[in-house]
Amino acid sequence: MIDDSVHVTVPLRGTARGPLMSAVEEAVREAAAAEIMPRHRRLAAHEIVEKAGPHDLVTVADQRAEEHLTAALTAVLPGSVVVGEEAVHADPAVYDALRGDAPVWIVDPVDGTRQFVRGEPGFCTLVALAQGGELLASWTYAPVLDEMATAVRGGGAWLNGTRLRPGAPEPGTVLKVATSHPDYTTDEQKRALVGLRTEGIDARPCGAAGLEYLAVARGDLDAVAFTWEYAWDHAAGLLLVMEAGGDHITLAGEPFRIEGGNALPFTAARDAATARLIRERLMTGA
Repeated sequence: MIDDSVHVTVPLRGTARGPLMSAVEEAVREAAAAEIMPRHRRLAAHEIVEKAGPHDLVTVADQRAEEHLTAALTAVLPGSVVVGEEAVHADPAVYDALRGDAPVWIVDPVDGTRQFVRGEPGFCTLVALAQGGELLASWTYAPVLDEMATAVRGGGAWLNGTRLRPGAPEPGTVLKVATSHPDYTTDEQKRALVGLRTEGIDARPCGAAGLEYLAVARGDLDAVAFTWEYAWDHAAGLLLVMEAGGDHITLAGEPFRIEGGNALPFTAARDAATARLIRERLMTGA
């Protein structure tokens, strides 16, 4: 059970079905039903905008879903604040809330916007709750796939009510690893990822980060290796993997920090031994 004396403003318990967990799950489902799914495969051209380039898109569904979740989540937990991808795009100073004392909701309204724009099913909504840099709970919802994954610090990882415990990969098997797409990497990071092009590792570009983390937590994927550190892409999935029995580590050999300043790339894997192995391979290329 989570020690509420440490985070007295966050009424969590060490279970996937506590009142706050259920309230947030309902809010996530409602946001998807009201703002995302009615626009899936129905987006008009003017409802899709490039942010930093052709691979960095935002749609009206992203914006409306984040607005919906911001109102709902702060009502569920008075005194909390929201760090959402679209809010930070509009005002980078919003990100500073991750370094503050208040409970923070970390929100990616549509993770996998490119897939969403193409009308594919591989996108999800990501919500995580943190305080003082510590992840407390997370929700990963893929509405088309009808998958809701949740995690609670000290309370395990769950998918549609079933506990996730993938265990370590079978000895001698080729490790399946999803990595950052080359379009999102510096030359130095590309060299690090080259270290994964070796016998015993089958590396491929990632899809939506949240669904790749879920694949690790359920044992369908052995590890991820990412070169960017935006908290909304990683917070929910990292807690999911950790509570499923996995581990994560940066190139510097340290845990990933959601507030930033990490040595990249970093990896999350089904177990600690696999995480260490992937880091070693990344270091050979760096």
